[in-house]
Amino acid sequence: MAVTATRCPECDGTVDESSRETVCTECGLVVDEDQIDRGPEWRSFDDEEEKARTGAPLTRSRHDRGLTTEIGRSTRLKGRKRRRMARMRREHNRAQTRSKRDRNKRMGFIEIRRLVSQLGLSKTIRDRACVLFESSQDADLLVGRSIEGFAAAVVYATCRTSGIARTVEEIADDAQASTDELRVAYDAINRELGLPTGPINPREYLPRFASDLDVPQRIERRATELVDAAEDQNLVAGKNPGGVAAGCLYTAAREHDYDLTQQTAADAAGVSPVTLRSTYQALTE
Repeated sequence: MAVTATRCPECDGTVDESSRETVCTECGLVVDEDQIDRGPEWRSFDDEEEKARTGAPLTRSRHDRGLTTEIGRSTRLKGRKRRRMARMRREHNRAQTRSKRDRNKRMGFIEIRRLVSQLGLSKTIRDRACVLFESSQDADLLVGRSIEGFAAAVVYATCRTSGIARTVEEIADDAQASTDELRVAYDAINRELGLPTGPINPREYLPRFASDLDVPQRIERRATELVDAAEDQNLVAGKNPGGVAAGCLYTAAREHDYDLTQQTAADAAGVSPVTLRSTYQALTE
């Protein structure tokens, strides 16, 4: 293979290396020919990020911040080489976690990423949930408790502190933990770490429930007014905020003669019709 010259060997003129062929600009001699891309290797590692040439960005959603490499798979390898690469891949995966603590963190982060994706939450919620999981592990709160339960609990806690309306039942339906495991883990996090969480406002659930039920805008506005009235009359304290929101939507639908059953509204909120009726009866009285 010829070595690319910086000057033309015939006329000592300058050469142009901007294209596939290296050509002399004076006499036209083709000095060299190759398919090497001499431009910068700009890549986009994220659809929302600009192109960069410094590798994938660091992320808090992985136990190693995304710094470790992965051995890929190839269908061209056969026989001994394929088995050898499988052993190397297995040992490489084992070497990524140095202790049981790291393995638990890795399992927890994987479950958090899966759950956040299943619930359609943002990457900000994902990263904050992973940080909260790491803080819980540093405080030794995971000892004797379910990793999946803590993964679901930190997602629920992050949603509450971020003002995102998600009920325990909604998260438990998509989590690999039961509702009891989620509540136990959340109580431990809230008690030991002192989360800045307060009572959930039923108003936060109204837009999502109204969208799921496909009710007109006038009913959602009337339901918002009923929530404000329920708060003024102290009818919200001690009640399920999702049930209060569903009860206000059902009451507003009744006032406007809109066809909405108690069972349908209760199913959208994940509560029983009895819970919904308690709010409806309190508002009508």
